[in-house]
Amino acid sequence: MPQTYRFFATTAKGMESLLLQEIQSFGAQDIHETRAGVYFQGTLELGYRACLWSRIANRILLPLATFAAPTPEKLYGGVKQIRWSDHLTPQNTIAVDFSASTGSATSPRSAITHTHYGALKVKDAIVDQMREIHGERPSVNPTQPDLRINVYLNNDEATVSLDLSGDSLHKRGYRKEGHLAPLKENLAAAILMTAGWPEAAKKGASFIDPMCGSGTLPIEAAMIASDRAPGLARAFWGFTGWKKHEPQVWQKLIEEAKTREIHDKKLLPTIIGYDADFNAVRESINNLEHSGMRGKVHIEKRDWSACEPVAPHPLAAASQPEQGPLGLVVINPPYGERIGEMEALKVLHKDIGDGFKKKFKGWQGYVFTGEPELAKVIGLKASRRFVLFNGAIECRLLKYDLY
Repeated sequence: MPQTYRFFATTAKGMESLLLQEIQSFGAQDIHETRAGVYFQGTLELGYRACLWSRIANRILLPLATFAAPTPEKLYGGVKQIRWSDHLTPQNTIAVDFSASTGSATSPRSAITHTHYGALKVKDAIVDQMREIHGERPSVNPTQPDLRINVYLNNDEATVSLDLSGDSLHKRGYRKEGHLAPLKENLAAAILMTAGWPEAAKKGASFIDPMCGSGTLPIEAAMIASDRAPGLARAFWGFTGWKKHEPQVWQKLIEEAKTREIHDKKLLPTIIGYDADFNAVRESINNLEHSGMRGKVHIEKRDWSACEPVAPHPLAAASQPEQGPLGLVVINPPYGERIGEMEALKVLHKDIGDGFKKKFKGWQGYVFTGEPELAKVIGLKASRRFVLFNGAIECRLLKYDLY
């Protein structure tokens, strides 16, 4: 029987339930949702599948040990108890990511709070053990190491894990430029999943993002609709330099993903990204070229006032005759802090509400915003409100049923 592992998938606050549903769809067992992540159990193939297919996770971690670490010496000793020769050789490179909880009423602050110091203690424990056993030690590569070690300290308890993803999974490999403050790809996917886009796309509903910025929402919408694995274009993974890596299992998943992807544009819904800014449109097109979604998304320079709904795709809807919205219009409008900006943005948000009412009947409208005052100006009553975090900013995804 294949060995069973315990994994932990990290994500942003507010996205845990979406991540749990996603991990369940991969066939995981013993799933447990917690703050900013999900624990799950399965074979190494399942861990690889989560790396390749998760649209919501930041990282897929493989915990090795949990122990009390109230002092730097205890942290060093606990890390040194792990048999690192099972995971790497002296010729490998490593990097250590160390973080500690800041403390709360229910979880007191840990004694070690300096992340760089904590990472150094962990690194010292690993290289000292390897030198004692092999007479050589691995070197450090902070950018693309053979093995990335993740250490999280909470209430003086350390959890040491291998980072199978190697780099944040929101980096799909297609974004070459970022317009202003682009949405992270996994946040864009979370917005789309919360808005019910996967089901709507199967029924032939159209998708419009009239303020697409660098194109993240329409590109992610196309990847979901065409069943493309979000990690298929990534060049770097954290498990390839791990001693227990199984290349044949990984290659099987890659081939499966390539087979699953829908390439026939006639079977896909209409997906459009507009923006009034020429530079944003140029960046969107560049990102689209690198995403593998060329021909599946239309990008165009157009002001919101000129945006019009498009008809559902008849061929895409043919196999899914159930009724649903004609389309989804999803907007991530800008929001500012200066007085002059706020006044201009209030006008923009009022225009969004007016456009929803006048042009998009039969559609569902969604607005993602981190500024509650601007949301009030839209002038429509939201039927649902969902909380998602854009970094440290608590945001709302507002749903409008446009009858």
